[in-house]
Amino acid sequence: MRPLTVDSLNPAILNVQYAVRGELAIKAEEHRVNLQENGQASGLPFDRVISTNIGNPQQKGLDQPPITFVRQVAALMEWPDLRRLAPDVFPKDVIARATELYEEIGSVGAYSHSQGVPLIRKSVANFIAERDGYPSNPAHIFLTGGASYGVSLLISMLISTPYKTGILIPIPQYPLYTATLAQHSGAALPYHLDEASDWSTAIGEIEAALETAAKDGISPKGLVIINPGNPTGALLDEHTQEKVVRLCEKHSLVLLADEVYQTNLHRAETHPFTSFKKVVRKLDSPIPLVSFHSISKGVSGECGRRGGYFECVNISDEVIAMMYKMVSVGLCPPLAGQIGVDCMVRPPKVGDESYPLWKEETDTIHKALASRSGLMAERLNKLPGVSCVDSPGALYLYPKIELSDKAIAAAKEAGKEPDAFYALALLDATGICVVPGSGFGQKEGEYHYRLTCLCPGVDEYVGKLEKFHEEFSKKY
Repeated sequence: MRPLTVDSLNPAILNVQYAVRGELAIKAEEHRVNLQENGQASGLPFDRVISTNIGNPQQKGLDQPPITFVRQVAALMEWPDLRRLAPDVFPKDVIARATELYEEIGSVGAYSHSQGVPLIRKSVANFIAERDGYPSNPAHIFLTGGASYGVSLLISMLISTPYKTGILIPIPQYPLYTATLAQHSGAALPYHLDEASDWSTAIGEIEAALETAAKDGISPKGLVIINPGNPTGALLDEHTQEKVVRLCEKHSLVLLADEVYQTNLHRAETHPFTSFKKVVRKLDSPIPLVSFHSISKGVSGECGRRGGYFECVNISDEVIAMMYKMVSVGLCPPLAGQIGVDCMVRPPKVGDESYPLWKEETDTIHKALASRSGLMAERLNKLPGVSCVDSPGALYLYPKIELSDKAIAAAKEAGKEPDAFYALALLDATGICVVPGSGFGQKEGEYHYRLTCLCPGVDEYVGKLEKFHEEFSKKY
């Protein structure tokens, strides 16, 4: 008797795919272990693996430094005795913040309110109100273990009829959405972004996806917008956002606004971020809106703390109660993540002792990301057979690559998607790990890959990309 086999598992699990940590990432880890164990005897033509497949700023090798203010508050919350043992180490505003949080939370080893610490939810509400100019209700805010948990929760609640309830998702998309829909037996309803117009969101594409869903007997429940975009880095203008809101009104859709990259703006003066909360309130729209944010992105890059939140707008108290019931099953979000959220939405202000260092650190990170992104796009666009939108936001570029018939044939012979074949060859030749566009979705016959702008030493890094592409093109 074999009570546990792959065939005996929930069949929905077999359909889950997550390319960001898929085949490329697994092979990259194998190379990394080989280098660690064997050094120069590894047989590899590179001396380190560069993990540009995931937006993980503080990962070893990328080494974005943490924000001092966040770590100091976290340290005092983890070990309150530090206030007494090292009284001259911490700035006064850090001590004040940790004291305030400790009086509210107590030990970070205890469970909190299932919806999140009330004081921190109030801080999030104040942040949203200051950002948008409209009030926010702390009772309609849920702190989460990263934005991903909130997305999974909302999608699981929206799928009312397995395989017949659909969620509209952008293509290319962050594979969290297709993976979560597969897990909960929902239908992904893809709509294509317009690469020729800097990956803009076209309402006509969404309407076409809705028509296809109707023909297929699928009931659309929600629309996902990722703004700024992942993997594209595109940024919606307010006029387009207004059209999206009106479309949701017309088709009775819940709007799921993934806004985790809202502070990752490379040209904020000409390409500002506007939240969907602000647009919905400005239009006095009745559409249900859930917007997500995270401490994993921005300049904090605190991915491992697993902190985030979502805010509900135009959602009834009865549905909020159902959400509360579901989050209660998990008891509470991680306290370390909740504290990270508080630091994100309540950073030091002008006049605070920590402000000068906080400003210097955050400005340096913003400047580095913008510089790397611009330089990478410029040099990639000079390569034959490569085109790349110079993204105004997020942490990624998503270059398009032209592949020859010979390369495509070699990929098919190897049993790989052509862009995955290219990405695997890139990894084996340079140690650079990217994610092929086939993992995000793309038009038939087109090929892309996603890479982050988090890598230091960008000249050497892009030089390796250039050299590889030229050699691959000659070979195929």
